[in-house]
Amino acid sequence: MTASNHFRSPQALQEALKGQLYIAGDEIATILFLSQQLGKPLLAEGPAGVGKTELAKALAGASSRELIRLQCYEGLDETKALYEWEYAKQLLYTQLLRDKLQSTLSDTTSLGEAADRLAQEEDVFFSMRFLLKRPLLRAILNEQPVVLLIDEIDRADAEFEAFLLEVLSDFQVSVPELGTLKALHQPLVVLTSNNTRELSEALKRRCLYLFIDYPTVEQELSIVRLKAPDLGAKLARQAVELVHRLRKLDLRKSPSISETLDWARALVALNASRLDQVTLENTLSVLLKHESDLQRVKSWLQRPSSGVPSGREDEPPLSLSKN
Repeated sequence: MTASNHFRSPQALQEALKGQLYIAGDEIATILFLSQQLGKPLLAEGPAGVGKTELAKALAGASSRELIRLQCYEGLDETKALYEWEYAKQLLYTQLLRDKLQSTLSDTTSLGEAADRLAQEEDVFFSMRFLLKRPLLRAILNEQPVVLLIDEIDRADAEFEAFLLEVLSDFQVSVPELGTLKALHQPLVVLTSNNTRELSEALKRRCLYLFIDYPTVEQELSIVRLKAPDLGAKLARQAVELVHRLRKLDLRKSPSISETLDWARALVALNASRLDQVTLENTLSVLLKHESDLQRVKSWLQRPSSGVPSGREDEPPLSLSKN
């Protein structure tokens, strides 16, 4: 597929994403396809670590487009997201053209006349050569179609979210010194949110909405097999089932998909053939990133087991050997 073409169907998009090692369910593929067809941004919400950012990366790879990423944070403003003037470069340019400026102003007789003469040269100093393009403007002015990822929009302030509405509605930006700059190609836009705050209804109206939750056991097992193919089939299932049971516990941070993959690769690196007690306890920190979570899970694992687990916190996930 060329950068200017669209996917023909959700199934074609699904296959293209798989080629980028991203397993997308029917709902994800359909909503992403409709976002492309309708020319509307996609807002993907869900817990941290379920693959929202990876979806945008995979979409860029599948569509042969450059990925431009705007990472949101508290205090992000238009200057950091859109553009700013390179004043240091302007100053250097002024110094380099000092002789030319002296010649231009040499026959002026007053400060006002000199200022008026200098004002006629403003276009030189406020031109594209001095405009430092930040992610939003880069996406709008790019000569080729791009994927614009606005990552973790819920971390930005409500004021920035309001500013973003105009950009996403018209895909154009007004620069006072240059006028209105319109998109050469409308980018495919993906916004992600971890639900740390409620987003405005106005933003949601402008987007197609997709909630991405943790995958099912079978879906996550497919991801592990795709990205960690050297892990044995039996051990892969055992590992994924354990991760799913850990997510049901009251943890400060549940293991994400990326941490499941890190753990799968760690088990391969250790040449593990089964998930015994020692291997599990020695590698738990690959899955869990808080000491309180580690202690809770270790305590949970030491409780007596009675056959096949139910996933409740009052019984461990599986019968583990001591050696």
